[in-house]
Amino acid sequence: MNLERIKEKLEILADAAKYDVSCSSSGGNRKNKNGGLGDSHASGICHTYTEDGRCVSLLKILLTNHCIYDCAYCVSRKTNDIKRAAFTVEEVVDLTINFYRRNYIEGLFLSSGIFKDADTTMERLVHVAKKLRQEHNFNGYIHLKSIPGASDEIMKEAGLYADRLSINIEIPTEKGLKLLAPDKSHSEMIKPMGFVKNELMLYKEEKKLFRKVPKFAPAGQSTQMIVGATDETDLKIIKVADHFYQNFNLKRVYYSGYVPMLTDARLPSIDSQVPMLRENRLYQADWLMRFYGFQADEILEKENPFLDLEVDPKLAWALRHREQFPVNVNTATKQMLLRIPGIGGKSVNKIISARRFQKLNLDNLKKMGVALNRAKYFVEFDTHNIFNKYIEQQDFKKIIMTGMKSKFQNPFSEQLSLF
Repeated sequence: MNLERIKEKLEILADAAKYDVSCSSSGGNRKNKNGGLGDSHASGICHTYTEDGRCVSLLKILLTNHCIYDCAYCVSRKTNDIKRAAFTVEEVVDLTINFYRRNYIEGLFLSSGIFKDADTTMERLVHVAKKLRQEHNFNGYIHLKSIPGASDEIMKEAGLYADRLSINIEIPTEKGLKLLAPDKSHSEMIKPMGFVKNELMLYKEEKKLFRKVPKFAPAGQSTQMIVGATDETDLKIIKVADHFYQNFNLKRVYYSGYVPMLTDARLPSIDSQVPMLRENRLYQADWLMRFYGFQADEILEKENPFLDLEVDPKLAWALRHREQFPVNVNTATKQMLLRIPGIGGKSVNKIISARRFQKLNLDNLKKMGVALNRAKYFVEFDTHNIFNKYIEQQDFKKIIMTGMKSKFQNPFSEQLSLF
């Protein structure tokens, strides 16, 4: 093995893979058995954090950055003058095993440029996963990117060896995709997503009937959309995300702020900033749809289709619907408690449990971890709450923001918190 050449390939193909953010492993549950390597049970991958605060990582690479497509937004586009490289199946397997044994990683995230055709590329990705599972008894987390246009037979095999499958929609609308990637279509991307959805449903049904059923993509499937490369509104983006959640049972939709790296008349200026804050607001809106009972049309309206960059989407909704506040925390439904700014899901459960035994007040909410700098204006109790008087004031938003101290001095910092 030429170690220098492998190192060079790794630098090229790891750098090319960094633009794909859809590499969380939430939901993986492949346990170690028979003295194998690794254990993906209850762990997160790709420098993400588990529920207990543990940071975990993976080997995140492309199989190759050679590509037959010329997508305007992609650094690996065929007309881009960059160094090209390709791993062999054996090289990816050896890297994964050696990195794991040195405790550098806990799994593999493998994507690829499309060389020759979709089936050939997907077969090569599946071969890596199959070799790790069968020849090396590797039980760590494996995430494979699905290649648009790959056959159902290959996708079926991919799901047997990967913990998660994902296929990137890339641009939220067909119109935007045709502008920047005329050789691609959403229908071609959606087809394997539909197949994976059906296979996951079939697995659940078979699991009810048979004791031992081969796992199929136990961590489900996800997708990613690029934000800011085209002119879609935030309302359009979250409605597209909601469509995929409702119709394809996706685990996650990821939002990736467009990184200006190529000069093209169809793209934003090379000097424009990455829309990190907008990306963060979209994640917050996504969270509201998935866990807080909000509909996409509630979060944003046609008249105002962009998220407020000054405040989070839940607070923005509350400011537009002041008539629904204040909410009595001692009597309100769970659904309404979830809509109070500053009160998260865990706090709602604590409130519902605690109010069975006593009448709650601001001090109780503070002990439960509620963010009172926002919540105090929107809640009421059996006793008077002096902060309720501010709701009707014209400068109410300014009053709230004055009491809020941002965790992020630089809106373009590397990572932004969801809530």
